[in-house]
Amino acid sequence: MPTEGPLVDRHGRVHDDLRLSVTDRCNLRCIYCMPTEGMTFLPRAEVLTFEEIVRVAGVARELGVRSVRLTGGEPLVRRGISTLVERVAALGFDDVALTTNGILLAPIAEALAAAGLRRVNVSCDSLRPERFAAIRRRGELDVVLDAMAAAEAAGLAPLKVNVVLLRGRNDDEILDFAAFARDTGRVVRFIEYMPLDADGAWNRDQLVPGREVVERIDEVWPLEAVRAPGDPAPADRYRFVDEKGEIGVISTVTEPFCGTCNRLRLTADGGIHNCLFSDAAHPVRDLLRSGGSDEDVAMLLRRAVWAKLPGHGINEPGFLRPRHSMSMIGG
Repeated sequence: MPTEGPLVDRHGRVHDDLRLSVTDRCNLRCIYCMPTEGMTFLPRAEVLTFEEIVRVAGVARELGVRSVRLTGGEPLVRRGISTLVERVAALGFDDVALTTNGILLAPIAEALAAAGLRRVNVSCDSLRPERFAAIRRRGELDVVLDAMAAAEAAGLAPLKVNVVLLRGRNDDEILDFAAFARDTGRVVRFIEYMPLDADGAWNRDQLVPGREVVERIDEVWPLEAVRAPGDPAPADRYRFVDEKGEIGVISTVTEPFCGTCNRLRLTADGGIHNCLFSDAAHPVRDLLRSGGSDEDVAMLLRRAVWAKLPGHGINEPGFLRPRHSMSMIGG
């Protein structure tokens, strides 16, 4: 295991993208992430403080991490989130972004931008108000659409819209979202349904492959690939041939991108995860609270990265669903 230089795993992958889950709480009960009832949240004492989050982020920055994304749960329910953004941005990352459901975004978009946030991804799984409410189980579509506009007005652009597709639920809106991308200039990213739902109801019959999404759109509005070779970003990017916008597909299940994955995750309770689907956590919170040094934190990050497997194994016979849901580990 290297003890100098950037965070490199045993397969030669450099990890320079850190996902910070700042809370396990959310203001929704979305069908993809949380059950309708019975969800328990972490006691406040078990959640990392801002000081602890910033300290880990600072060590990661010294190890070559270049970008940070704040996630949740829903990051905007964390009190003082603009202060956290400001403190993380001050560390000198090339990019500081945030993923949100959009409900609380509009009133604080300008404050977030002033604090140093560069971009936002807004989750929106339907453009039909009644269906949107059914999927979210709470919240209104107009509020989220207004939030997108507020984010752009504050300079948080390019804005990306995350759409999780579910067979028979919202896959009939693929062309609607493609038209939305063309009309607004926002980048719509279609995400395959992953086995990270809290209800444990995931099965492959519900999955809409990314390749199918591209084919269905291409039949109406021709597309061309724009992803650069070796780009570690998870989305395969396509632009409309007539230059009226762009879409992306994240095919985590059917076409895994593990070979170029550059991500490391810090959960709200202080666990370092080297894969979205890994239950193995390296406990940085306990290290911090027992007097560990920055060098100790750096070594823990290196151990987490070095322990990364070649792939997540979703398509292998022995794959086991993670015990955590998306709301617990962040996107």
